[in-house]
This record gives sequence, structure tokens and C-alpha cells, in this order.
Amino acid sequence: MSAAAVEHPCDGEPETPLQTANRIMEQNPGYRVEIIGGVITVTPSADIPHSRVLTKLMIPLIAAGLDDGETEVHQAISVWLPSGPMDYVIPDLAIVDADIDDHMVEDGGADPACFRLVLEVTSSNYNNDLRNKVVAYAEARIPVYVIVDRKHQRVHVLTEPDGTEYVSHRVYAPGQQAPLPDSIGAKVTLDVEALLKAGARKPRTDA
Repeated sequence: MSAAAVEHPCDGEPETPLQTANRIMEQNPGYRVEIIGGVITVTPSADIPHSRVLTKLMIPLIAAGLDDGETEVHQAISVWLPSGPMDYVIPDLAIVDADIDDHMVEDGGADPACFRLVLEVTSSNYNNDLRNKVVAYAEARIPVYVIVDRKHQRVHVLTEPDGTEYVSHRVYAPGQQAPLPDSIGAKVTLDVEALLKAGARKPRTDA
């Protein structure tokens, strides 16, 4: 986790965590600010390889018809968490019910019941994706959580949340295919090696 500089106002009532999070986003355009368990986390803007992974992921999801009909595929939309009145996270990618507009809550976040899958591509704050968000998404009972772990070169598929953890946790290495549960709305299998290759930094070619 990387922290952005935070300036605290000197006058008036103390800020709520949500007000502080909003102010940090205003002061640091492009940064992702989330609140998990009342703790604010700040992540710098994603790099180019991170974006490439998301593009590679969108292709099979859209080809399977998951963005046309009962579901939609989105990047970087907020999901509100049951762990606290102001807790929310912003997954890199999500598959949601098509009627998500009818289930938006304050500040533009959505009810976690609308989410069929959330996905994170790890960056410098990979421990947050591999630990804190596992608990947060399980508590929200989001059925599927996928992690493209660029740090350890693995893809994790977590399913069967019981309100405290994911009962099933499968790990896939390069050379393997990672099938996603049919509960997302279609049959989709992820090419682990292709995703991790997309997420690798390319060497500079300039002299």
C-alpha cells in the first residue's frame, strides 16, 4: 500500500473517513482511495501492464456474452461493504447484474448483491489484494473473487464465500487454464500465461 500526502483541515468538525477519502482523491487525481474496516488505503495510478491485463480479461468476458443481457462488465466501480458504514472498495474489474443502476447507494457505490465476480490485478499494494480484500469480499458475499497476482505469477480463483472467508481457493500457474464458475453467467476459462505475460513490464527499446 502506498500513501498519498494528507493535509488535515484545521477548523470545523472532524472529517468522516469518507470525507477524507474524497478529499484525498481530489488532491491526487488518478489515485484509487478505498476504505476497508474503517482504514483508508491509497493506491497510485495503475501502470501500462496493469491496463493490458484488464484488456486481455475483457475480451473473453465480452465474447462470452457477459456484457450483453443479464450481466454487464465494468472497470473500477465502487462496491459498498458490510464491514462498516463508510467502507467501500473499487475492484479493477467486475461482472454485475444488468439492473445495477437500480441498486446504487450514496456516493455512487453499488450494493454488493449486484456483483457476480470481482477481480483485482496486483500492483505495489499486492498484500491488500491478497489479504484484506479477500476478507472484505467474502464478508460482502460476492460469489467469485479472482486475483491476477503479478508479484507471485499466479491466478487465484476464490469461490463459496461464507461471510468470513472463501471456502474454495484454487491457484493456477502459467501453462494452466483457470475456469471460472458458471454462476457468472457463461462459461469462461482464463489463459493464465497470457494474462501474466500481459502484466509484465516490457524492456525499453530506446538507446
